[in-house]
Amino acid sequence: MTDDTTEVLIVEDNTELASLYVSWLGDRWSVRSVTDGASAIEAVTVTTDIVVLDRRLPGISGDEVLERLRADGYDCQVVIVTAVEPDFDIVQMGFDDYLVKPVDKPTLNRCVHRLDRRSAYDEELREYYGQVTKKAVLEARKSQAELTDSDEYVDLTERVEAQAERADRLLDELLTDVTDHTQLFYGLLESNSSAVSN
Repeated sequence: MTDDTTEVLIVEDNTELASLYVSWLGDRWSVRSVTDGASAIEAVTVTTDIVVLDRRLPGISGDEVLERLRADGYDCQVVIVTAVEPDFDIVQMGFDDYLVKPVDKPTLNRCVHRLDRRSAYDEELREYYGQVTKKAVLEARKSQAELTDSDEYVDLTERVEAQAERADRLLDELLTDVTDHTQLFYGLLESNSSAVSN
């Protein structure tokens, strides 16, 4: 199954790694790559859906690229794929997922697939999942004492808890919509089948 209408931009200064990512994702999505921050800013357009972004780039850093994209109003989803261990500064960053190198093919594919599906959700759900991801990344990489001592983490946890119930309701609505569409689809198939047999 492919979705070549989804545009993915790889931003990675290691050309061998960039080529590897393109080969991993290119059979499923429409993928391009650039090797520096300035080129990334120029390459992103309104049709760009997902950006796979390294934080360490020559010239303009990945963090700066991300800030610029958000400041310019681009709502593409961004997954950070980097050797930089996450710290509490990620709470203020506008990414949607964060992977620490080395990353294998199944992990990157699952991540891009997840982001591709998320793009169908409304802004509220996307914000919630972004917060949940940040919380999970910090919990996986920081000690309990560090988490407890961080005002940013405490605030983040409170936001996640406050948004959780609303997110559950939205997901239920989405699942209901999917079920309704599926039932409608099968209903149409049955009607057409009956008409043909008659």
